[in-house]
Amino acid sequence: MSSNQKPHAKPDAPWEPFKRAVASCLRAMAKMPQAEVAFAAERPSLVWTGANAKARLPEPSRKLDAREAAILRGHADSMALRLTCHNMDVHRRLTPQAPAARAVFDAVEQARVEAIGSRRMQGVAGNLDAMLDDRFHRAHYADIAVRAEAPLEDALAMIVRERLTGLRPPHNAQRIVDLWRPWIEERASAELDRLSLQIEDQRAFAVAVHKLLTALEMIDEGSLGNDPEEENDGTGEPDGAEDNRSEEGAEDQTGDASRSETTEASSDLMEDSEIDASDAPTGEFEGEAELSPTGEPGDPRQPQPPPRAEARGSDYKAFTKKYDEVVAAQDLCDAEELDRLRSYLDKQLNNLSSIVSRLANRLQRRLLAQQSRSWEFDLEEGILDPARLPRVIADPRQPLSFKREKDMEFRDTVVTLLIDNSGSMRGRPITVAATCADILARTLERCGVKVEILGFTTRAWKGGQSREAWLQANKPASPGRLNDLRHIIYKSADAPWRRSRKHLGLMMREGLLKENIDGEALDWAHRRLLARPEQRRILMMISDGAPVDDSTLSVNPGNYLEKHLRFMIEEIEQRSPIELIAIGIGHDVTRYYRRAVTIVDAEELGGAMTEKLAELFDETAAAEPPAPVRRRQDPAQGGSARERILH
Repeated sequence: MSSNQKPHAKPDAPWEPFKRAVASCLRAMAKMPQAEVAFAAERPSLVWTGANAKARLPEPSRKLDAREAAILRGHADSMALRLTCHNMDVHRRLTPQAPAARAVFDAVEQARVEAIGSRRMQGVAGNLDAMLDDRFHRAHYADIAVRAEAPLEDALAMIVRERLTGLRPPHNAQRIVDLWRPWIEERASAELDRLSLQIEDQRAFAVAVHKLLTALEMIDEGSLGNDPEEENDGTGEPDGAEDNRSEEGAEDQTGDASRSETTEASSDLMEDSEIDASDAPTGEFEGEAELSPTGEPGDPRQPQPPPRAEARGSDYKAFTKKYDEVVAAQDLCDAEELDRLRSYLDKQLNNLSSIVSRLANRLQRRLLAQQSRSWEFDLEEGILDPARLPRVIADPRQPLSFKREKDMEFRDTVVTLLIDNSGSMRGRPITVAATCADILARTLERCGVKVEILGFTTRAWKGGQSREAWLQANKPASPGRLNDLRHIIYKSADAPWRRSRKHLGLMMREGLLKENIDGEALDWAHRRLLARPEQRRILMMISDGAPVDDSTLSVNPGNYLEKHLRFMIEEIEQRSPIELIAIGIGHDVTRYYRRAVTIVDAEELGGAMTEKLAELFDETAAAEPPAPVRRRQDPAQGGSARERILH
């Protein structure tokens, strides 16, 4: 054996050369040799800060096949194209303020940068197609039956991709494209045709997208303001890769940390939780001029704070609220039926209860550890402190020392579980949701955390008395919401768990689950939490799909309910003290919520709920510094026992 041979060096795993090749290709395409590329069993993400980037790609499995390899390469190619063909500053300045329009604008811009790579490199086109098809497969887009459930931004992005590259939408996206294509083509066919002429110029392409959004009636004509060409630096240079890089490098050198931005490999992978805080509206300073570090007014090209909530949310309305109801669970059926339904619920999930109980007990131990985990020393009474005994042996005149466990300050907390009671939750999902809510409520109550359990649905299918009132009023145009809301209180925050336990059985009642209007339910639960006196308030939404009400969507724009939901989420996440988290069952809620998780099977719900709550409480524990230890003073020498020994 030669002297420079390493006898204990372990050979590389079979997939390591593949990972190195993917990372090298990403850096080369992005023209960023120093870019950090990591692999993890998490959602792909791209953090872009000035002249450098951090990419996170999926960890390849041990049995890597050709399809998985293409999907992973597709994520890498998408990120590389985003880095080299996208200008953050231009995108930020031209992004529409309306949430629905902003979602479409982001998705179409991602389609543009991916189309550039697909047109130039056939291999990249194949990788991106595999990645997109996998993404739509995971979101179950092929199972969508009605247009109201199909995300407009994803469908429009695939139609734009088709116009720019000539490639048909991936198999699992074909369904949502077919649902939206007639509506889009009828209103904006000419605008779609013009996009291909501007693919290499991001600024001109963005202006064309604004015209597309205007044709689709998602923004008002002229909302772009001044001609963005006038905002150029006068050089007349296009937004090419080198131009992008020079602008970003200059910003980085001037120390403008507020320019950092997080982007994703594709539009649905945008992780808002990683976006720099300087990009988010502050809320407290609405109406104040944005100042530079020198105290002078900031760059007029910087994005201005969005207008107040009332102005942006005024387009959503209800035709009438006369027939809406907020009802306690016990008022919807008699006590005998509630007992029977609760017994049925218990029989259905004996096995699941034991699993969720173990997870809940783990959460309970973590919470209790936060509430009592420090000690006070050098006390005159309490538990004898054996660590101080040696000094008593060395000097018998020293008094015995005692210690006592000290309760840490644990903020008063209330948690609201808002459960989707729509028809699509029927069967296993609603049964699992009811059981998990029941066990979590019991667990958190033991830890001194109050829990409220709410549900939301409608009183009728396809409109109830609200629709009848609209018909009698000769069908006025743009009526708004046309169904009767039913918001159910299964357990109020102040009610003990033992008295509310049987109310959860109501979710098993046949005929209860109908349609879902998520935006108004979220608003209702949010307002209830705002009225609570607790210091910390957490709202957890559990849903399995986008808002759907056939009666409302038949006479309003197809994204009417979804637009309102996005608006409400933005209001809570950016302007409210309430902490909002969401769990999607077979539905990608990460497209809506900043802090969210999507599970494929309802059986995973218990683990997802306990884990997300544990993360929130762990964040609080990490943020709170330990309290200083109070020591006993010696009246004879005016110092602590420790000080007397040291001196």
